Amino acid sequence: MSGGRAEAVVFACVDADTLGGVQRVTHTVAQGLAERGREVHVIGLHRARSPFRYVERPRYTSHVIHRTPVSTLSPLGRRREHRELDRLLREVGPGFAVLSSPSVVARIRALLPERLLPIGQYHGSYEHARGSWHLDSVRDHYGTLEKAVFLSERDAWLFAEHALLPNTWSIPNPLPAWPSGTAGLTARRVLGIGRLEGVKRFDRLISAFAQACGRSVPGEPELRADLAKTRREAGEGWELHLIGEGTERQRLTSHAADCEVSDRVVFRGTVPAPLMGEEYLGGSVLALASEHEGLPLVVGEAASYGVPSVAFDVSGGLRSLVLDGETGVLVPPADVTALAAALAELMASAEERRRLGAAARAHVEAFRPDRVLDRWEALFEQVTR
Repeated sequence: MSGGRAEAVVFACVDADTLGGVQRVTHTVAQGLAERGREVHVIGLHRARSPFRYVERPRYTSHVIHRTPVSTLSPLGRRREHRELDRLLREVGPGFAVLSSPSVVARIRALLPERLLPIGQYHGSYEHARGSWHLDSVRDHYGTLEKAVFLSERDAWLFAEHALLPNTWSIPNPLPAWPSGTAGLTARRVLGIGRLEGVKRFDRLISAFAQACGRSVPGEPELRADLAKTRREAGEGWELHLIGEGTERQRLTSHAADCEVSDRVVFRGTVPAPLMGEEYLGGSVLALASEHEGLPLVVGEAASYGVPSVAFDVSGGLRSLVLDGETGVLVPPADVTALAAALAELMASAEERRRLGAAARAHVEAFRPDRVLDRWEALFEQVTR
């Protein structure tokens, strides 16, 4: 592309308004680039079951192709999708099409006009891709794009090496905003934030929290009597607040009862994005027990408020956010006992929470929205050079 700076950016997702990390990143970057004067469009191939509003006053234009949730398309539905995308994309000026997942790349790449240069994103880690169909799809489809964008330098290197991609680039997820204030870290509250779905493994988080409070947990090693007593005393008054909704809620409620912490696990439901700052200010530790993550925004958001995180070490993106022992604590994946021990240590020590929290906030300055937007602008410039 020549003749000056390309102004338009199209972001395409399978569903752009579901409550999730990919969608939050998409809307945050879209708004930031629009505020910098670009023509920006966000396309959702399907309408979310429960649409979530990320930006109160968007400066970009949103589009939905199918008015139904994600499903297998009939031949008629596929033809309709092609017609709608062709019509929409013909009205967009020259620029870039940022395709947010392997599924989107496979569905949209061939429909893009030449004036929209294709950039593929992958929001997961290399470790996750390797264990699913994603790695083959990235290998098959991303190498012919202008750039393949990953969440961390390590992930970009791993995909270049093992998926043989010649065009890798790394841009982290941006924080939605940069808060002026930080948490006092005196509230006896552990935060668990995300969709209540199986992959997030809130059952393991509840088990770890129960052990951190000195409870014996079904299926986990019995605590020594002296350790249980110490943890019960240090954990007095602590609560685990789960923020989010999903299909696992009833099972998690039952699991909390089995772990004897029903009175300490608070199911908060969905909290609107503009009010999440109050949640971080009221927390003292963020805990993450997911089976896999890319670059989890909740960890960066918590850190921006000075709240340290305890998490399973499941991805390069997570390791870029949490420096173990310096800005938070990482423990071996699926090791509930280790997660409980890390939680118990932070619950018992406000001094340690403050040390890690201050370092965490300083560390995630690199994920401030303006700095991440600068990296997107640098990518666009490099592609058109």
